[in-house]
Amino acid sequence: MQQPEGFSEEENKVCLLKESLYGLKQSPRGCGLRFKRSHIEGDAVIGYVDADFAGCLDTRKSLTGYVFTMFSSAVTWKANLQSVVSLSTTEVEYIALTEGAKEGAWLKRLIGDPGINQSRVTINCDSQSAIHLANHHTYHERTKHINVRYHFIRDMIETRKIQVLKIATEDNPVDMLTKSLPRAKFKHCLDLINFSS
Repeated sequence: MQQPEGFSEEENKVCLLKESLYGLKQSPRGCGLRFKRSHIEGDAVIGYVDADFAGCLDTRKSLTGYVFTMFSSAVTWKANLQSVVSLSTTEVEYIALTEGAKEGAWLKRLIGDPGINQSRVTINCDSQSAIHLANHHTYHERTKHINVRYHFIRDMIETRKIQVLKIATEDNPVDMLTKSLPRAKFKHCLDLINFSS
């Protein structure tokens, strides 16, 4: 097996490491983003999820988004089309909760490696019906069609790895990933996750 270029000599290892770290440090600046300083209080990892309903005009699939903060600053975010066409806003938000739960579980394991222990990750959602569906294991006529894979959130709640809380729509920063917003609202969403541009 050959070492990649630049790793053949011992003294170059430190130089390449410094260049890599510098690149990682500069990458948010290239996008014009800055992290604000924050105080370490409460839970280390907090998530926010949201979705639109049938936002894609071609496929009628919905857009799911989530943002996770660590000590009040955004560390991971994603917005993508769901893989299925949903029949209701409850289903759309429920699928978004499941996607957020998967990311939250990964972050919980990740921060556990350096010794930051958090009993469970809090995920904030602005859909009361999706929260109710996640917390109650009864099957209803209107939700029996939901694919079993999306019930992952229920297991995470039952084992107390995830906690889902209601958040007001105007305080949900994920709106900026799933909706077209006026400038003031977009700025408000950035402020909620400790970002400035």
